[in-house]
Amino acid sequence: MRDFTIVLILLFGFQLKAVWGDTPDDKLFHRTARKMLHKHCASCHNEVDKKGGINLEDFYFATHVISRGELFRKVTDAVKDGSMPPPQAPSMSQADQDTLVYGIEKILSKALAKKDPGKSVMRRLSHREYQYTIKDLLGVEFETVHYFPSEGSGGEGFDNQSGTLFISPLTMERYYNAADSIVRQIRSDKKLWKELVPDSYSAGLIRRVVNGVRALFGIEDLYWEKPVANARKAVLPIATKAYRRFLSKEEENQLIDLFSHVYFSSWKDRDAYDNAISGVLKRILVSPNFLYRVEVNLDSDQPYPVNNFELATRISYLLWSSMPDDRLLDVAYREDLHNPSVMKREVLRMMDDPKFRRFSASFAPQWLGTEEMLYSPLTDQEKFPELTAAIREDMHEEVVGFFHEVFTKQKNLLYLLDSDFAWLNEDLAHFYGIEGVRGDEFRTVALHDPSRGGVLGMGAVLTATSLPLRTSPVLRGQWVLEQVLGEPAPPPPANVPALEDAKKSDVSELDLRSLLELHRTDVACAGCHQKMDPIGLGLENFDAIGRWRENYDSVRIDPSGVLPDGRMFSGPKELRSVLLEDKVKFAKNFSRKMLSYALGRRVEFIDSRTLDQLTDQLINNNFDSQSFMLELVSSYPFQYRRSDLAEAYKGI
Repeated sequence: MRDFTIVLILLFGFQLKAVWGDTPDDKLFHRTARKMLHKHCASCHNEVDKKGGINLEDFYFATHVISRGELFRKVTDAVKDGSMPPPQAPSMSQADQDTLVYGIEKILSKALAKKDPGKSVMRRLSHREYQYTIKDLLGVEFETVHYFPSEGSGGEGFDNQSGTLFISPLTMERYYNAADSIVRQIRSDKKLWKELVPDSYSAGLIRRVVNGVRALFGIEDLYWEKPVANARKAVLPIATKAYRRFLSKEEENQLIDLFSHVYFSSWKDRDAYDNAISGVLKRILVSPNFLYRVEVNLDSDQPYPVNNFELATRISYLLWSSMPDDRLLDVAYREDLHNPSVMKREVLRMMDDPKFRRFSASFAPQWLGTEEMLYSPLTDQEKFPELTAAIREDMHEEVVGFFHEVFTKQKNLLYLLDSDFAWLNEDLAHFYGIEGVRGDEFRTVALHDPSRGGVLGMGAVLTATSLPLRTSPVLRGQWVLEQVLGEPAPPPPANVPALEDAKKSDVSELDLRSLLELHRTDVACAGCHQKMDPIGLGLENFDAIGRWRENYDSVRIDPSGVLPDGRMFSGPKELRSVLLEDKVKFAKNFSRKMLSYALGRRVEFIDSRTLDQLTDQLINNNFDSQSFMLELVSSYPFQYRRSDLAEAYKGI
């Protein structure tokens, strides 16, 4: 009983400590930031109201602040730039501002002092990566869409995010079926099969040789060893490439044992050798070492650098969405890929390879949110029959090709915001009303009309940010804020009618500007709509499928606008110039998207210093894409990992 009482006292004491918090950081938080949050913020950001989806009363300890570090950074930024508290709320004295900012920044800066590469979650290949890897490994064009359901996106909106890449029993069955189909496809191509398995065997020939040797000498072991030796030469190099590293002796033996079991159980059959090789290939293709990007998990609570082969894999899947080639694997074996000069040499080589276009094809449409427009268009086909499947394909190519041109040839990422050229073929140019472009081939086309240029003039973007029957200035403005400037708007209040409902219930003579006034006059909506609406209205000269127009429902379009900070523009060209003035925001958002894509996870508060460094380097290097990519692959979280076991040490 006495021991039980002691346990209760100790436990109760621990709970009191947890409730009240007596660490120096907890005391600092209660003395400064929490006091100011309660005084100036809790009236709106509380458990009941949660304005903007934020409850600032739910934080008691410094660890809570650190766990939501990005949120509290936004809090300090909003206080420093004067946007919070809002104009209608009581003002905040400079002393209170300083107290709030000091308390939060002190806690956050201390948390960032210790380097942390973030969680390292083993993830499977995305369907896109699987398809490219199969092509590079076996030379087979394999359409994953026929075997696997579409993948959702995670993190910052990409399909390679670890949080969504898991394998269910049903998915595993699909991988077995896919492996069987891939091997059958290879075997049906005699030339391709001969390249992969150069030393095939005829059962009849082996029977004759074995019978002859047995008759002469009574031995046959020599002839049994030959198929196994040739199988080693055929399948082990494939397994090494598939696993993106050298095989252990045990792994080699397991694969060869499988070959031997299948082969010697049916060696008299004509296709015994090829069937045995096929069985080994299928085993490789369903191995976790192939389907997952496996990294060594050390028993350590400290971050450590990934090994050369793991770094090679990280680089190749970033640049090529596929496995390392022979050259990169050889460099990983013979040299130190962590050496900056070695890494730079290999990264530049890989960026100069045609396979680097896969990066553009994967990253750009996902960043800009245009992939759904290609595969599942929402546009009403009766109202816009001109938006054919062929035009959608051309729009998709415009996104990919323009991004790739900027990234590899122009090498200035600001062209994504504004450019005097486009990526077009004859059909898409005609669709846009641009003359002088002939032929199906896409190429760089000089723009003499300043209305288009950059991503804001692309049909895919303009279509993806429209409603089925008409444009949506709200969606377009929101898209620019989120995808270009990295300023996502909070979800709209639940009790405010949608703009689409407002349009249905009002007289048809009202133009869109009048409709949007319905929202800007509502206090609950004004904050966001004052930012979104002017930007969206600045793009109203583009219709719901990206064509230029002067009128909407017989009303002359007025594309001019004024942003909340007073900056004005008269149309799309001037709007793009205004966005160029926000190049710091663009640099940070682009860096965030790229870092998330490279790491395969959401960018978190612990990545703040890396994100700031990438942003600063991008700006200081005049938005040079090549320099940025080199900075990205050299970043701390890209080259280091934290053991899964470290989670136990951290108490997370």
